Amino acid sequence: MLIASTVAGLTVSLGFLAIAPLAHAADAAPPATIAATPATPTSAPADDTFLLTIFLRHDESKPLPKINDQLREQGFFKTFPPPGIEVVSWYVMMGIGQVVTLRVPASRLREVNRAIESTAWGGYHTEFYPTYDYKAQAQQMRATEGK
Repeated sequence: MLIASTVAGLTVSLGFLAIAPLAHAADAAPPATIAATPATPTSAPADDTFLLTIFLRHDESKPLPKINDQLREQGFFKTFPPPGIEVVSWYVMMGIGQVVTLRVPASRLREVNRAIESTAWGGYHTEFYPTYDYKAQAQQMRATEGK
């Protein structure tokens, strides 16, 4: 599997750019799945899982309440993420929208994609990036090579 290191660099830097998880919570309740599946980014993934970073870019032609109304109507908050899919992080990135990283079993990729296609389109423009956790390796390299 070829993944450019810039993708991993982007994932590492997201934590520095994030302002607050699930901003606008007054407008929309977070999916129950988030609370049910707390994530530890350093936890070891199962052999068949991968990280998937999804950019949910706000449709700037609509104000936020209108976007949230559409998402509610389409069932986004009930459907995404699908039950049992681990949320590793979920941030609001000012000027972009929301950035969600999921740990996905390979066999469930289609299910995640369909949840987005069925419920997020119209409120968000979406981008998907296979991702991997590079934090430990970067820290090790800084410790050994940065002297």
